[in-house]
Amino acid sequence: MKGAGGGGANLLAVRSHNTALVLDLLRAAGAGGVSRLELAERTGLTPQAVSKITARLREEGLAVEAGHRASTGGKPRTLLRLVPEAGHAVGVHLDRDGVRTVLVDLAGTVVAQRWTPADFGVGAEGVVELVVREVTAGVASLEAAEGPSRNDGGDRVGLGGAAPLGGAAPLGVSALAGSDVGVSALGVSALGVSALGVGVALPGPLDHLRGVLHRVTGFPEWDGFPLRDALARRLGVPVVVDKDTNAAALGLALGGAAGGSGSSFAYLYFGTGLGAGLVLGGAVHRGARTGAGEFGHQVVQRGGPLCGCGDRGCVEALCLAAVARGDLPEAGRVLGVGAANLVALLDVDLVLIGGRTVTEAPEPFLRGVTEVLDARAHRTGEPPLPVRVAAGGVAEGAAQLVLAPVFGRADD
Repeated sequence: MKGAGGGGANLLAVRSHNTALVLDLLRAAGAGGVSRLELAERTGLTPQAVSKITARLREEGLAVEAGHRASTGGKPRTLLRLVPEAGHAVGVHLDRDGVRTVLVDLAGTVVAQRWTPADFGVGAEGVVELVVREVTAGVASLEAAEGPSRNDGGDRVGLGGAAPLGGAAPLGVSALAGSDVGVSALGVSALGVSALGVGVALPGPLDHLRGVLHRVTGFPEWDGFPLRDALARRLGVPVVVDKDTNAAALGLALGGAAGGSGSSFAYLYFGTGLGAGLVLGGAVHRGARTGAGEFGHQVVQRGGPLCGCGDRGCVEALCLAAVARGDLPEAGRVLGVGAANLVALLDVDLVLIGGRTVTEAPEPFLRGVTEVLDARAHRTGEPPLPVRVAAGGVAEGAAQLVLAPVFGRADD
């Protein structure tokens, strides 16, 4: 993670790539745990090296014993598991009309979340102020949530089964750090608790490496704004910024949405806008300038309706127009046309669809995309390509921008 931010006292260190490998296997093993011998076999490390790493992780509160397993010879093997609550990351989905903030543990489980309305049109400084308020208000408050989530004007709404941020249980007192893994340290004083960092995902185009926005569709005044550095200065913690589609695709890839680690898929995100996250060969494909995946701005109807990007007949403009007039089947078909172009270009293994507009009424979009892709497969003689509604959100993916390097899963 190439974020900016400061350090702090009494922090743990993930000191090497080998430690990240062990942590990743502990996380994958879940509550059942994994033995030191299995860790050595799967990492290729010596048993002595694994013993040193796991001893340090236990001392630092990142791993604990999870029982014993019968051995084929000798004494039973001690199993170890990750302690998910030993560290947390914040994920922020900054959309054109709202901000969703989640707090996730080391296992990627959402333990708290909140949502508040937002307006890109108020300008960069106003939006930064809102994000800072949401993150600090959510993470700094440690009192336990009692009773149902409350809704005070949209400012603090608990979603799903997780507690609203601010009502989360106290975080683990430790944070992970280490340049070898790519995560900078967070001080306890920064947000009132120890955390790994803050991942922010929002509409593109933008420069992922520098955290600088370009001409966000419909909001050209954001062009050149250094969002990452502005938030890092205000929050005093490391921040990483990426496109909403890339963050969501990363979360899906790490969650095994497409099967094997070397798989390729396209995630089509339809919310307030339309974009794509591309995972090629198991890694998020951002392009040389984070410009890959501007899926919504392919022109499929010359002289069509004006799009927010300034062109006419874009997939995004046509889909949004169809949704506005209540013609979801047509929106699904148009989305399918765009998906077929993408499949022909990249030959991916799977198409996932998601985003607020899709999840509110998934059936017409799933049917529309599937029908167009099936027709293409019939013409070309190829097997039908699977199409599924994705499980997972942008904010959760934004948190994975922070977590992935800790477990040696960074893709850049």
